[in-house]
Amino acid sequence: MRIAGGMQSMFSEINEFVATVLFTVLGYQVTLLELVAVIASATGVWLGTTGKRIMWPWYGLSGVLYGWLFLNYDLYASASLQLVFIAAAVWGWFGWGPQGASSRNLSWTLRVSLISAGTVTWLLITPFLVSLGAAAARPDSFGLVFSVIAQVLMVLQFRENWIAWLVVNIVFVGLYWSQDLKFTSLLYVAFAAIALRGWINWQKLQRTVS
Repeated sequence: MRIAGGMQSMFSEINEFVATVLFTVLGYQVTLLELVAVIASATGVWLGTTGKRIMWPWYGLSGVLYGWLFLNYDLYASASLQLVFIAAAVWGWFGWGPQGASSRNLSWTLRVSLISAGTVTWLLITPFLVSLGAAAARPDSFGLVFSVIAQVLMVLQFRENWIAWLVVNIVFVGLYWSQDLKFTSLLYVAFAAIALRGWINWQKLQRTVS
């Protein structure tokens, strides 16, 4: 019991430390945890547009940090999504190989199938999150479902992952702004722009590979 109590106390102290406010922007307080998570995530996503394998360790780190952050805000779907990102970081590292990503396109049949399956899954998950008392369950579950789809497409080197990320990032902008995670919300504005850049870069990568 003493050991468990000591661990809990230590975790509380660490959580309090990472919640330290580093600076304020337009009245919004940016904590140490959110700032480091933003830096790790932005680095990983930008490297992803180049198709370089070094992106995956950054992806994994940002998954750990954002999972921690979102749990503190009761964003359960977003927190769960970070587990997918961490797993994808391992899968992607070995799946891409030393040369990084190549690029290929989905068939229209697969595109329609993924959108349909994603929509049905989203509608099924939302009531469950509501029952858990999750914050902003509808957009949060949308982000969860379609981020998983986008992430799998990225690992499998399908270029359409960037279109999926564009849609998801736009939804996340509104979600995190409404939950007073304004610094992270602005990060997702940048992610939306980066997704467009990724679409263009991977088209060039596809031509190079072919």
